[in-house]
Amino acid sequence: MRLLHTTNLRVQEFVDADIPSYAILSHTWGEEESGSFSKRKSFPKLQGACQRAVQDSLEWIWIDTCTIDKTSSADLSEAINSMYTYYAESKICYAHLADIDGNTIPYHYDTENYLKTSRWFTRGWTLQELIAPRDLIFFDQKWVELERRWGLSRILTKITGIPEKVLCGESPFQCNVAQRMSWAANRVTTRKEDVAYCLMGLFEVSMPPLYGEGAEEAFLRLQEEILKRSADQTIFLWTAAHEPLNSGLLASSPQAFYSLSIPNSGCATR
Repeated sequence: MRLLHTTNLRVQEFVDADIPSYAILSHTWGEEESGSFSKRKSFPKLQGACQRAVQDSLEWIWIDTCTIDKTSSADLSEAINSMYTYYAESKICYAHLADIDGNTIPYHYDTENYLKTSRWFTRGWTLQELIAPRDLIFFDQKWVELERRWGLSRILTKITGIPEKVLCGESPFQCNVAQRMSWAANRVTTRKEDVAYCLMGLFEVSMPPLYGEGAEEAFLRLQEEILKRSADQTIFLWTAAHEPLNSGLLASSPQAFYSLSIPNSGCATR
């Protein structure tokens, strides 16, 4: 695992037994997220995450734009398959909402409707980043702390459809496959295959990413891997109305589970 030092911005690799306590950043990609670290337009965001980690007495942080070697297919594959674990094992997660200003009147007047305008709630990868961490704090665009996840749990349930108990720490793996799929029904990814890859950790499966295979093939592979590990028949409870041309047993995308995305306080168990 590669981590970024929070003060000297040095990236260092650690083997499993030697991984130190670390913070982790959840964010949406903007302009110039790659290239020289200090020259990116996104540098203030990354700098803000590091500064907050220092305040929390954490020397290391994991940030996907800095700590994944995207020139190495092996490193990229390992990171994609380990992403859920990276967030779950972090000391704390900082969710940076780049399009939210917590000082505005709309935020204080109607937090739910203002928060749900954030792009962060529409992205595929941020689903597991919301669920996996043991502790998560939301920040606005200027790195002003908004609230911890548990403090916004009721609002987050209304926005995402994820049961409040899960947002307060209950294992998502107690929820059946169809319900977990429904949480991703309205989310999108930049690379089409990521619609499947971003869900691997949420279903405790691993598979090699094959960019170029297409979204449908990637999602079918994901479901096949789920079936190898689980006898949960709810994987077949997708809605044909969303896929009128699909005559197979498996869905072509998470959108087919949209009708199950009803906010509630508990999990529909397996």
